Amino acid sequence: MPERKDLTRSSSAVTSSGRTIDSFLDEAKRLGALQSGAPRARLVFALDATMSRQPTWDLACQVQGEMFAAATQAGGLLVQLVYFRGFGECRSSRWVADPRALTDLMTKISCQGGQTQISRVLRHVRNEASQAPLKVLVYVGDAMEEPIDDLCALAGELGLLGVKAFLFHEGHDPDAARAFQEIARLTGGAYARFDTRASQALAELLRAAATYATNGVEGLTRLAHGSPQARALLTSLTGRS
Repeated sequence: MPERKDLTRSSSAVTSSGRTIDSFLDEAKRLGALQSGAPRARLVFALDATMSRQPTWDLACQVQGEMFAAATQAGGLLVQLVYFRGFGECRSSRWVADPRALTDLMTKISCQGGQTQISRVLRHVRNEASQAPLKVLVYVGDAMEEPIDDLCALAGELGLLGVKAFLFHEGHDPDAARAFQEIARLTGGAYARFDTRASQALAELLRAAATYATNGVEGLTRLAHGSPQARALLTSLTGRS
């Protein structure tokens, strides 16, 4: 599997910040190596990095370590960062098992104005899942500016591949809410809203997604006893509270 992938349509979209990211990824090849031959659960962490998302991006940088913390006792978690921004730029990182590597990468990325590219994220996840088992897609965003039927078709393919999408929605955009809920439904995943003013909410949602990726419904059920966010996701995922 390639160490990094550029999902951008043309090389003209590669900026100096993109070269900085490439440099970091080259340097980070030695990070996140598995300590044993045991397979780890794989989770794609995808974010909308268009201009309006800077507060959410900063928040995600702060709390993404919760995903790894939740998965540590179950043998760890491999996470790949996928983001889009600007004019047709969509990128994915290598798979990492070290939260420091992901945090370092995220802090080097700034948000840029542009349209949503959720379809490209879903196609990328479909391709990754076709190569090796991939249990969970976590997507964080606030908007949807694409044909919803196209997104639903891709979501259906993810569902057939066994990928459950956890859509975390910041804000109240009705088009985004409708699309995110349908993607969650078609993949058998879950949808939840959060507010950037309550950073712990997103932290708990990421912890719950990672717990499901590593321990399934049983693990999420245990977590739900002490976490309202995990309980809400469990209800969305299984229909039971």
